[in-house]
Amino acid sequence: MAFENKTFNDDFILLDFSKGPMACSFLISMAYIMVLIANLSVFSIIQVDRHLHTPMYFFLSSLSILDVCYSTIILPAMVVNAITANRRISFSGCFIQLYFFICVGGTECLLLAAMAYDRYVAICNPLQYVLIMNKRFCSYIVAGCFLLGLINSMFHTLMTLRLSFCGSRNINNFFCDVLPMLEAACSDIYSSQMLIRVDTVLLGVSTFLVVMNSYTHIISTILKIHSSEGRKKVFSTCSSHIIVVTIFYITGILSYNGPKSGKSFTGSRVSSIMNCVLPPLLNPIIYCLRNNEVKRALKKAIASI
Repeated sequence: MAFENKTFNDDFILLDFSKGPMACSFLISMAYIMVLIANLSVFSIIQVDRHLHTPMYFFLSSLSILDVCYSTIILPAMVVNAITANRRISFSGCFIQLYFFICVGGTECLLLAAMAYDRYVAICNPLQYVLIMNKRFCSYIVAGCFLLGLINSMFHTLMTLRLSFCGSRNINNFFCDVLPMLEAACSDIYSSQMLIRVDTVLLGVSTFLVVMNSYTHIISTILKIHSSEGRKKVFSTCSSHIIVVTIFYITGILSYNGPKSGKSFTGSRVSSIMNCVLPPLLNPIIYCLRNNEVKRALKKAIASI
């Protein structure tokens, strides 16, 4: 019973905002508000404008919801941490945060790969696009992405729950993520590490290869277009997604393979916040700035207010 109380009732201790907590809370709050406004605006515009009821924008609206969830899981708790200087998080709260964070991150990896496949079919096989990327198939893809994200997160959470946490139970991050929690464990973490390696291949490398393969074929098809205007028009439909994918993978790599918190607290702060803020904040901005249809629908929505 003593072990059970120690394991399940003790709080975890997160990193604090020791330098400029009020400034940090203000910046994080502003970033979160901007994420909400930008992504919910894109989602609403897509739902309202019937011209945007296509597979590409269906995936984009799903991405917007994911980005809202991604930031909501982490940023409000960060603000509370900064304002109150209370670094404690309950055992159950930590694992709930861990579960949903991994779930949304894994789902977004899969969804970005699905969006790349959509652009591949649209450009490389346009005559079959409507037949292949029909509404039912797209719904199945998005549902499958969410289901696999849930299952993947369940495995990670259950494996982490098996670990014993002792000592100060300090987590070298602003939120409960799997790698910092493994560092805080005082039991064998080999199985969890192997699961992370397998997950890196299945969700990270495989989805990245799908994206790269899709855009290799897309670029090859674009280069065969004789009209420079035609090449520009086709590439403009893909450039936004290329930028979004690049930002997502770069911030993810920096977050999980950048400076370790034990060696560089500043590096840990920057990479963690960047991973939670940059993709959700920049995704809708990039799509709006580089997509004429979204800009047209946005201007129409603003004019009707």
